[in-house]
Amino acid sequence: MNAIILAGSSKEDKLPDKAFVEINGKYMISYVIEALRGCDKIDKIAVVGDADKLKEKNIQGIDMIIEQSDNIMDNVLKGVQPFKNDRRVLILSCDIPMLTKEAVCDFIEKAEATGADLCYPIVRKEDNERKFPDAKRTYARIKEGTFTGGNIFYVNPAIIDRLIKSARQFIAYRKKPWKLGKLLGGKILFLFIIGRLSIPHIEKKVEELFNIKGKAIISPYPEIGNDVDKKEDVIMASKYLKDK
Repeated sequence: MNAIILAGSSKEDKLPDKAFVEINGKYMISYVIEALRGCDKIDKIAVVGDADKLKEKNIQGIDMIIEQSDNIMDNVLKGVQPFKNDRRVLILSCDIPMLTKEAVCDFIEKAEATGADLCYPIVRKEDNERKFPDAKRTYARIKEGTFTGGNIFYVNPAIIDRLIKSARQFIAYRKKPWKLGKLLGGKILFLFIIGRLSIPHIEKKVEELFNIKGKAIISPYPEIGNDVDKKEDVIMASKYLKDK
């Protein structure tokens, strides 16, 4: 399958031009590309970002460069356009340098097995804290445990256009569990409050709202969700990537 890396930059970013931030002498985006190239399930890699800078930096492993827009959702739409006839594509951010080929392949294999239109990885708090004890993540407690979200999507390009408005809201609220709960409705919010909300509850609601099959994939690889978007994150990443 083909992969789309979102490497755009905006004025709101705490870490400007993060795709080109150097970690132990290597650009952050290069770590992500290497993880994708290490997985034999990945074919072409497209990058949505500052085209001039991507060319200037001579980033290796990119098949297609797509000029960025002003916001993340428009960048998703532009990135998907060349692959709109694909059965599924992988969409991920450029700021997960700890990502590994094993994490990518595992997520794709589990997503493919579901037959879903949209799959999103979640990682158990205990798994994340065991691997990255000094990482600061946003967690949500549900029936199956306490989880943080990943930074990668397995998606059917055919559903993208009709999900634009809702996708913008979900992306804006992805680190705010309470607001996500309100977006999903009163019953979901109530179940979340009393600790009875389950993964099947959320998946069913997504199907009702958007007429798609969505699945949460529990990933044993915390590397899939630890994004580097602040200066202190760069320090942390430098420690974990010192041997790569």
